[in-house]
Amino acid sequence: MSRIGKKPVSLPEKVEITLEQDSLRAKGPKGELTMKFNPELVTIKQEEGTILVERKNDSKQARAHHGLYRNLTQNIIQGVTDGFSKKLEIKGVGYRAALKENILELNLGYSHPVQYNIPEGITISFEEKSQNIFTVAGIDKQLVGQTAAEIRSFRKPEPYKGKGIKYSDEIIARKAGKSAAKKEG
Repeated sequence: MSRIGKKPVSLPEKVEITLEQDSLRAKGPKGELTMKFNPELVTIKQEEGTILVERKNDSKQARAHHGLYRNLTQNIIQGVTDGFSKKLEIKGVGYRAALKENILELNLGYSHPVQYNIPEGITISFEEKSQNIFTVAGIDKQLVGQTAAEIRSFRKPEPYKGKGIKYSDEIIARKAGKSAAKKEG
């Protein structure tokens, strides 16, 4: 039995759950999310403030999806109650970001500014007094992570000076530069 799959998912009072044949819909203070699941592999039950994910049989596919659907259920409930966020930092001389309506404009040392259309359901907010530290937030964990990864991919941090876009908790392995040439003589 899956250690993750057999854990019950606690259901906060603010969240409403609707179970259908092959989908789970959660509605909370931050919004509404829907998850589709395979009813041939797992069943999802709501009991006394918790949600249980049980597999139908012991087939390899059912065992593989048991923990997955439990974690997806947990992420949906956490998303509609608290939401998710990723913090990004831009380092480099002249590197900065600006928000223009629904477009994030990034100056990253290229000959032109990079423009990124922010997907629906994602909000980007800058820290006070800084154009180089911003937060990507939303209720869908997958969409928040994907958006942050796409923004980071425009200029990944390089190992010599650390210039580029990095996650705030990311540690960049730094390399030593070229050392001065020794005089022979």
